[in-house]
This record gives sequence, structure tokens and C-alpha cells, in this order.
Amino acid sequence: MGQLREGARLGAYAVAGIVGLAVLYVVGVFAFGGAAWITAPFRGEADQRENTVASGEFRQTTYEEFFDLCAAAQNAEGTIEALQEERDTASETRRTHIDQSITALTTTRIESVNSYNSKAAQEHRAAFRDKDLPYRLDLDAERTTCTD
Repeated sequence: MGQLREGARLGAYAVAGIVGLAVLYVVGVFAFGGAAWITAPFRGEADQRENTVASGEFRQTTYEEFFDLCAAAQNAEGTIEALQEERDTASETRRTHIDQSITALTTTRIESVNSYNSKAAQEHRAAFRDKDLPYRLDLDAERTTCTD
């Protein structure tokens, strides 16, 4: 019976030692970077917000980007209109080049409008769109208007 008690005592010490090492390990992980690893998602979101939304450079760039995208759509429309006018009096060879240019400019306009609308829908960018700019540009509109 004495040996059984001695064996139980040694088993208890072994279990206590393993639990103690596990606790020491957890404390060490938190003390030496585990807490940073666990809180990284929260800190990352805050850092991203501070680096973008709170950044004056981000605000200015976003503000100007909306104007640039709207102006790019308008520029493409103006060039398409000028090419269509030229097409009426152009030679057959020139008409082929004009048609290719109109197709490319139409694609450029679509990309500009889609990019504008995509950025306008992003919550962290929408606040920096000028109040005179439309919320969305109409892809099917004949003319893009860059002010309300």
C-alpha cells in the first residue's frame, strides 16, 4: 500500500509539473509576442484606418481621383464625338482607323465610369468625393456630367 501511495504522489507531481510547464509556456508566449499575434487583426485594422482615412495624402489623392476619372470619361466622349464627325468625310482607310479608335475610346470610357462608380461605392473613399460630383456616373448616358 505504501508503494501505491508513493506512486500516486509521484504521478501527481508529474502531472503538476506538466501543468506548471504549460502555464509557464503560455505566460512566455504572451510575454514575448503572443499577445501581439492575438491582437494583430485589431491593430491591423486600426493601422490601416490611420494610414488611409486619417492620412491627408490619401484624402487629397482620393478627392482628385474622382475628378480625374470623371474628366477621363468626358474626354473620351469628346474625342469619340470629334472622330464620329470626321468619319463622315473620311476615306475608307481613315474610317477603319477611326472605327478602331472609337472602339478603344469607348472601352476607356467604360473603364473610367466603372472605376469611378466602384470607388464611389467604397465606404472609406466615398467621404472624400466632392459634393458637386455625382454619386455615380451613368454608363448608358450619352454625356457624362461631372457636377450635380
